[in-house]
Amino acid sequence: MGTCATCGNDYDKSFEVTKDGRTLTFDSFECAIQSLAPVCAHCGCRIIGHGMEAGGTFYCCDHCASQSGIEGLSDRV
Repeated sequence: MGTCATCGNDYDKSFEVTKDGRTLTFDSFECAIQSLAPVCAHCGCRIIGHGMEAGGTFYCCDHCASQSGIEGLSDRV
């Protein structure tokens, strides 16, 4: 059993995720996403797909990037 780093639930089917040399235990993908996924700088949603990055800032899509004044990013190639 492991205790979830996000919600504190002690769960017999917990799992670990290692990122940047840090290992965290979670009881669900929902908690892992809440803890680890970056946040869109424009709309604030959690980025669980590829997202976009400009100058070290993350966006969920090119619309949010363009609304923040970023040009040249595209969701589709």
